[in-house]
Amino acid sequence: MTDAGLGASAFEQHPLRARILGELHARPTRPLEAPARILHFAFLADAAGAEADRLAVTQACIERGLPGPDSQTRQFRVELQGAALVWERHGEFITHSWEFSGLDGDEPFAPSPATLMQKIRMLPQPGPLLVAVDLHMLAGDRDPASLGAVFGPLQMAVCDANAGRALIATDFAPDTFGFVRIFIANRSMPAMAAGRLAQRALEVETYRTLALLGLPEAQSLAPSIQRIEQELPRLLDAMTQATGVEQNRHLLDALTGLASELEVGAAASLYRFGATRAYDDLVRARLDAINETPLPDYPSWSGFLTRRLQPAMRTCRNTEARQADLSRKLARAAQLLRTRVDTEVEAQNGDLLRQMGERVQLQLRLQQTVEGLSIAAITYYIASVIHHVLEGAKEAGLHVEPSTDTAILIPFIVAFVAWTVWRIRRKHSGE
Repeated sequence: MTDAGLGASAFEQHPLRARILGELHARPTRPLEAPARILHFAFLADAAGAEADRLAVTQACIERGLPGPDSQTRQFRVELQGAALVWERHGEFITHSWEFSGLDGDEPFAPSPATLMQKIRMLPQPGPLLVAVDLHMLAGDRDPASLGAVFGPLQMAVCDANAGRALIATDFAPDTFGFVRIFIANRSMPAMAAGRLAQRALEVETYRTLALLGLPEAQSLAPSIQRIEQELPRLLDAMTQATGVEQNRHLLDALTGLASELEVGAAASLYRFGATRAYDDLVRARLDAINETPLPDYPSWSGFLTRRLQPAMRTCRNTEARQADLSRKLARAAQLLRTRVDTEVEAQNGDLLRQMGERVQLQLRLQQTVEGLSIAAITYYIASVIHHVLEGAKEAGLHVEPSTDTAILIPFIVAFVAWTVWRIRRKHSGE
């Protein structure tokens, strides 16, 4: 047995073990030497778009005799035409990060991003573009006041980062080329620390933008939620005054319609609001990892985003809470109405059963009356027949008295007819 066979590989491996262990290293940090420039793009893409984009990256690699990413790869880096491409696949979006190094000059964001994009072969767009970031890292220090000419002094967020070893600045607003610009002055960071800071800065902008996707959803739902909030008290008030099954059923239909409308909006926004919370948590985590130190007279990244981003996050959370609260109220109101309708229907059914019972009793009495009349009529008919027979017999010379004999036989005829009717009724009752 080899030495390798004596280790953990000697055991049967869980089918997901390699994937779980590799998840921690799926997006490794790479060293970044200043000066460096990164053009970072994030595209929304479904599973089909992500697979098509992976195949496009693979094709670009094959053309240069390089292996491409396989179907399980989450991050892939390759050198393509004067720049390195870092390709990453996430849950609902894909990122393309083009890294340019060895650029001359000490001027922030020079040359322009349009000039840099001419040096690379852009891949087919996998989906709608959501994030475009132009990150420029230069060695040395920078005076924050000098960056006001780049970003505008009224909107710039600037602070020290990484325990004072770097300065980071941005205005979180697109420039004339459509890029949100991030500037990093590397005072004394080694390449790995610089790579981590650049990665976290890009993630702050990416997740910040994705988190804000929940705001338009919340704003579009607001009129419907407000209308339901106004309609519900009116229906509850009508419930206290409604009488009869029809009125209560009409109110129940109205409540059910409001509940259906609310649930449609809640189901449609469930994923978006959940993703917004997750992205907001990631933004906070990345801001903590940047290890900011605020500068006098300038807002830090955390301060800027707390003031601008958190109202939108509170709007999303409030909309979600209003949906949940309304859903509970509508469910309780509908349950009360159903109980009232069921009670009234049961009362109506009880009245109907009582009325049916009275009709049955009436029919029984009528039947008994009819049976008595039937016995009398049949008796009269049989007696008439016997009387005619006796008269015929007397005319034939027999010694009979038709009237007397018929009178004597009538009690026996009545008994026979009554017994026959009783037998017939008993037979029918048994069936």
